[in-house]
Amino acid sequence: MKELEPLDRATAQEYAAWFKVLADATRIQIVSLLARRGQAMTVGQIVDAVEVGQSTVSAHLKQLAEVQFVLAESAGTASYYRINDECVTGFPSAADVVMGRPAPVGPAPNTDEE
Repeated sequence: MKELEPLDRATAQEYAAWFKVLADATRIQIVSLLARRGQAMTVGQIVDAVEVGQSTVSAHLKQLAEVQFVLAESAGTASYYRINDECVTGFPSAADVVMGRPAPVGPAPNTDEE
């Protein structure tokens, strides 16, 4: 029976990387901030919001970018960070799959044409 088998190794490694990067309160704050703001922010803006040092925020952003929870965009000399909606949307499904539950079904795509 297929549902009794563990996840394939590649999927398990990807999910483990997601869970590992979120195992830090500051990174959770950063993800939450970017998701709630819904717009790209500079490191300085993120530093002001989470109240930790610039080098710490930069290190956390690097880790979040490695698993694609955040995306970086350069504009001149500044870097802007935004949440990766696709990754964040998939995370709850990953948790369900790991726990052996069916992945939640998202809303049906809007096929109405105007």
